[in-house]
Amino acid sequence: MNKLNSRVLNFSHKANQFKHKELAHLIHSIVDSTQSNFQANLLLNDLSKSGRLDEARQLFDKMPSRDEFSWNTMIAAYANSGRLNEAKQLFDATPSKTSITWSSLISGYCRNECESEAFVLFWQMQLEGHRPSQYTLGSVLRLCSTLVLLQSGELVHGYVIKTQFDTNAFVVTGLVDMYAKCKRISEAEYLFETLPDRKNHVLWTVMLTGYSQNGDGFKAMKCFRDMRAEGVESNQFTFPSILTASASILANSFGPQVHGCIVQSGFGANVFVQSALVDMYVKCGDHNSAKKALKSMEVDDVVSWNSMIVGCVRQGFTEEALSLFKEMRSRELKIDHFTYPSVLNSLAALKDMKNAMAIHCLIVKTGFEVYQLVGNALVDMYAKQGNIDCALEVFKNMSDKDVISWTSLVTGYAHNGSHEKALRLFCEMRTAGIYPDQFIIASVLIACAELTVLEFGQQIHANFIKSGLQASLSVDNSFVTMYAKCGCIEDANRVFDSMQVQNVITWTALIVGYAQNGRGKESLKFYNQMIATGTQPDFITFIGLLFACSHAGLLEKGQYYFESMNRVYGIQPGPEHYACMIDLLGRSGKLKEAEALVNQMVVEPDGTVWKALLAACRVHGNIELGERAATNLFKMEPLNAVPYVQLSNMYSAAARWEDAARIRRLMKSKGILKEPGCSWIEMNSQVHTFMSEDRSHSRTAEIYSKIDEIMMLIKEAGYVADMNFALHDMEKEGKELGLAYHSEKLAVAFGLLTTPPGAPIRIFKNLRVCGDCHNAMKYISKVFLRHIILRDSNCFHHFKEGNCSCDDYW
Repeated sequence: MNKLNSRVLNFSHKANQFKHKELAHLIHSIVDSTQSNFQANLLLNDLSKSGRLDEARQLFDKMPSRDEFSWNTMIAAYANSGRLNEAKQLFDATPSKTSITWSSLISGYCRNECESEAFVLFWQMQLEGHRPSQYTLGSVLRLCSTLVLLQSGELVHGYVIKTQFDTNAFVVTGLVDMYAKCKRISEAEYLFETLPDRKNHVLWTVMLTGYSQNGDGFKAMKCFRDMRAEGVESNQFTFPSILTASASILANSFGPQVHGCIVQSGFGANVFVQSALVDMYVKCGDHNSAKKALKSMEVDDVVSWNSMIVGCVRQGFTEEALSLFKEMRSRELKIDHFTYPSVLNSLAALKDMKNAMAIHCLIVKTGFEVYQLVGNALVDMYAKQGNIDCALEVFKNMSDKDVISWTSLVTGYAHNGSHEKALRLFCEMRTAGIYPDQFIIASVLIACAELTVLEFGQQIHANFIKSGLQASLSVDNSFVTMYAKCGCIEDANRVFDSMQVQNVITWTALIVGYAQNGRGKESLKFYNQMIATGTQPDFITFIGLLFACSHAGLLEKGQYYFESMNRVYGIQPGPEHYACMIDLLGRSGKLKEAEALVNQMVVEPDGTVWKALLAACRVHGNIELGERAATNLFKMEPLNAVPYVQLSNMYSAAARWEDAARIRRLMKSKGILKEPGCSWIEMNSQVHTFMSEDRSHSRTAEIYSKIDEIMMLIKEAGYVADMNFALHDMEKEGKELGLAYHSEKLAVAFGLLTTPPGAPIRIFKNLRVCGDCHNAMKYISKVFLRHIILRDSNCFHHFKEGNCSCDDYW
């Protein structure tokens, strides 16, 4: 017998060494020997395990007699290597099928994720009277886990109970894993708790991983503690799972304790454990420990370096992220498609276009531009740096675009002021069959708010509700802002009331919204409610608050809030806050105090401050102070037409026509063009635009006829043209006609012609509405019984029954 064993081992050794000819001779000698079946089976097994399937099949075909072992070995070899057709052919030809035969083929189908074939065989096996083993059940349950097949897994569970495998640790481990992967963690937990023998470290690891993958980091931590208390050893699979769980709940103290256990257990050199350690420290914000863990790795692992770079970007260490990337290249690490997006994010934050172009070239050179993840990051990086042309070029060249690709470009357009293009691109995305998510909805709503396209915003809102997308704070905030900026403050309030959670952005949007819609006192009430909830105001909140005080004429309140910024909340006022205060003082007629505040500013006054002072001087006719404000603006913004136009208008209002003409000649000599005033109105998804004395509209005759009717009726009601806003040197009648044909009056005439009686009329203007038009709108709202909503460059004006929402300061 010893001689026979020695000969068999010698055959096995030769089978691993010989080339094809020698192996053929060896097979022939085995087939001719007296102990051929035993020796052939052993050689067949060796060839199968070493992956030499064709040679194994050659031996199998020449064997004079094949037993159960021969058939099962060959079927298992084909099945495990993914050659399922050949495995099935041999299976069908097998003269006598056993449970092992069935299990071998089922295991192959499960491993290759062939769901239907695997389950047909599993149920057919039972119909033919063969009882699946624990290994068969384990294979089927792994398939259910991998493909998240809850219903099929539950059927297998029923069979497990029926056949009394429910106390088998191997099978129960498969069930726990299946339920955990299918997000049924309570069922997994029940099976785990009811198993009498729980000394199996695989079972504990599966349960712990299930908690971690289902987002319950605290239970994962308890499971790890209980596992150690039971004396069950952790391994290289347990530690990464508990580290992931620790990172998910930012367990800053527990993670390092696990690190200590790893060192004690001897797994500190395992690359998967080390990678999980780096990731845990990164996500917990322990930058130094993450760096130490990375440097201590014996083998450079690209996943760990990627985690470190991501951590640097998230924590604001953008330059260090680039440094790590350069070090990766110097170490000749195999950079992958997960590395580049993080590097591109850091370049976007640094506004480093030079290095961005260099990295883009490297991406193209290494062939990574075809990866969707990298393409999306490139689009996002260029968009954030304001280079929309490059972002668009990358986007066009992407063969596979998803919602993230579209979102990056739409957001880039919206944030760079190209709001119309953002909306057009969003429509193209929907035409392409891409469904929006919360992120792109928020960006589109920003564009709707800036363009004040209420109908489009309402459609987005309706589609969002119909889509079933889960509400998010950012989207809800965008809806509040959109409705507020479109003059629908009640709708903004309704969205606000429906929100389960509000943050400082939500409250600020509502505070600013009420202020811009001429309801400053209500704006202050919301501020008080915000403070009562414990929400701390921020820099932007106080801009809205001071704006509200300015437009409601609340001087004392404004001064109180301005002083409380630094005194109570430690917020240093910026130029925007000073501009609001100067505007408030100016509207109150306190121009000396406004000038004094400019001189007392702790920050350098910018253009917004001087414009606020100049506007106040324009209202109160203080030409001397206005000239000083305009002179500063000429120096700071030499190509801005606003100070020239404002000063010229002040001279015109004071009948200083020569000075007004001089300023306009100065503008012309410098090539400065005044932005023409225009008003527009949206009707049936079409925008109709008007300029002063405009006669280009297709219904011009009707519009001017309506203007004549309007002017006649409002004069009868008491309207008198304000000649202070007639800025051309001509006779009284000419001035009156010039005022009558201002763009906002043409727009309201068109609105009266095209909207149903009693319907609100929404008009938008790119500049501030003049005082005469403001007064005329009040009379028009009274005579024609209309709610006229006019948004100019400063705020909304709601005209109703002869009154305006901003009557406190007009």
